[in-house]
Amino acid sequence: MVLGIISFLLFVVTLVFVIWQPRGLSIAWPAVAGAVLALITGVVSLADVWEVTRIVWNATISLIGIIVISLILDEIGFFEWSALHMARLARGNGRLMFVYMVILGALVSALFTNDGGVLILTPIVLAQVRALKLPPHMVLAYILACGFVADSTSLPFVVSNLVNILSADFFRIGFGEYAARMVVPNLFSIIASLGVLLIFFRKSIPLRYELAHLPEPVSVLKDRSLFRLSWVILSVLFLGFFLSEWMGIPVSACITLAAVVFFVAARRSQSIETGRIWREAPWVVVIFSIGMYVVVWGLHNSGFTELVAGLIRFFSEQGLYAATLGMGYLAAFLSSLMNNLPTVMFDALAIEQAQTSGLVREALIYANVIGSDLGPKMTPIGSLATLIWLHVLGRKGVQIDWWTYMKTGIVLTIPTLFITLTGLYLTLRFL
Repeated sequence: MVLGIISFLLFVVTLVFVIWQPRGLSIAWPAVAGAVLALITGVVSLADVWEVTRIVWNATISLIGIIVISLILDEIGFFEWSALHMARLARGNGRLMFVYMVILGALVSALFTNDGGVLILTPIVLAQVRALKLPPHMVLAYILACGFVADSTSLPFVVSNLVNILSADFFRIGFGEYAARMVVPNLFSIIASLGVLLIFFRKSIPLRYELAHLPEPVSVLKDRSLFRLSWVILSVLFLGFFLSEWMGIPVSACITLAAVVFFVAARRSQSIETGRIWREAPWVVVIFSIGMYVVVWGLHNSGFTELVAGLIRFFSEQGLYAATLGMGYLAAFLSSLMNNLPTVMFDALAIEQAQTSGLVREALIYANVIGSDLGPKMTPIGSLATLIWLHVLGRKGVQIDWWTYMKTGIVLTIPTLFITLTGLYLTLRFL
């Protein structure tokens, strides 16, 4: 009982400092402090720390590699080039440009993680809609759409979200097997996201815009030879993801190799500041991941996962569809309150404890991922990417208060999550 109270308090205090970050405190330090206190108080053991490290190392290294690749692509002008092409393809039709931007956001999130999508694409879209001289409420519609889509469409591949990697590693799911289950639900999510966004922002999307305000796409490229090379590297990397499962190689090895090759090539370019890219890479994520998950493991040791496992067993007894919806909304609710990264691991431990099997077990595993990917959009504290996104927007003069964010996030998330989970059920039941 005492250890249970201590583990819960440690988790809450650690999460508060991670979210609050007083005086710019790095997210790594609260996580490390929480892990050390968990060890000192006996909530976790050194063996637990090793077990956590074994689970999260692949996901952590993968995230760093993908973000390094994303930063280089951003420096080249790859994402801005893509966004300008989308804007020109719409030929001045505001609604069509909105649709194309959502599709671009979905593609970027699928290949470069939700963090890459929200942190890199959002400033580019912001700059473009400002260049079109749109009024503030229309600018806000595009920005909120970018932030929402980055998470809601980060489902199709293991590498699309750190949550996906963690769950796939925990349950030993290969890249191809994961994609076979989640590509269809992701299509449901894209269609649902686009539908709810168009309805919600129907009065804020411009009917027409002037193309003359936008530069030519090719003009934003800083190094065209590196731009051409990037297509080769990305194609080989994507092929490597599927081969890695067959060869028994972790996805982090493929990503790291691609990142190293890309970084070496970028160093030879006079237009790319590789030193700044190296400094901006999220090295603290390594420390944060291990520390935060040690704290979560303390909740597991104290019996909290058994409470969730009991609820999961109840959902499972009601049938496949009930298990899918119940697990998805449970994960979404917990993610919105305690952050999605601890949630997906906490729920994975509970699913393991629930001892289900067959299609129901698969439904629980993938519904947990879907809920942990989409659920964080209901509150600003649901994911670190959202907190950083709000900070970046604030520095660029766009202020979004928490009430506006939550009102928008809840309205958009609940129906999108339902449709996406239904897509998962149909995939498992009939495909």
